[in-house]
Amino acid sequence: MSPQEDREWLADLEALSRKKQEAFMDGIAAKLQRPRIREKPEHPYRGAPEFWERFNWTPEERIEHFTRNFQAAGGHVIHLSDMEQARQFIAGKASEMGAARILRQNLPSLNRLGLEAVLTGLKIDVWDGKKEADWRAIAAEADFGVVEADYAAAYTGSLVVMSSEDKGRSVSLLPTVLIAIIPVHRLKTRLGEIVKEFDEAGREGLPAGIHFISGPSRSADIENDLTIGVHGPGIVYALLVDQV
Repeated sequence: MSPQEDREWLADLEALSRKKQEAFMDGIAAKLQRPRIREKPEHPYRGAPEFWERFNWTPEERIEHFTRNFQAAGGHVIHLSDMEQARQFIAGKASEMGAARILRQNLPSLNRLGLEAVLTGLKIDVWDGKKEADWRAIAAEADFGVVEADYAAAYTGSLVVMSSEDKGRSVSLLPTVLIAIIPVHRLKTRLGEIVKEFDEAGREGLPAGIHFISGPSRSADIENDLTIGVHGPGIVYALLVDQV
């Protein structure tokens, strides 16, 4: 074919494709018993509407709605006053569930938690990306993964965990049970408030990973047979702590 014949052949193909597209859309309109919409809808604003940007719950309402939404997804929420109560809760659950190994993030607040002092019979690993170790294997063997959430959103019942050298993503993804400590001042109303902060940080300020967690891992096959805990922790505790 000559270049001219190529162009004519492509033009014929495009015309045929557009004709089929028109017939397809006309058929949908006929079945809906309404005329074709040929004008694109107007978008008077970009992004979230102004009323949604202004929407905000009180701290008490955030706790109430987060608890309701997170529990609706199969998670557990416990509201505690301080880290001492958080330590007692984790120690109690470890004893109750017969945990043998715990993996936690390497954060100052979790260091002050003092799990090593109260769980003397357990092996407690602290994630440290600077050390040579098979951290994924350690995480997979851990009964509990303990993290501190960077944010949480009440409206969606989601907590946000970012990964870094001291906060490996496997800590929240591989252990059987996830325990997430959420400082109450990090609990926002809307997910958009959190995403906006990521946007403002710019590309260079983003972490290696940002993970949105709304309850335990849930998987369903083609027949909607729901299974919990296949691709992540099957039990998730969100500890809302007033003073961290």
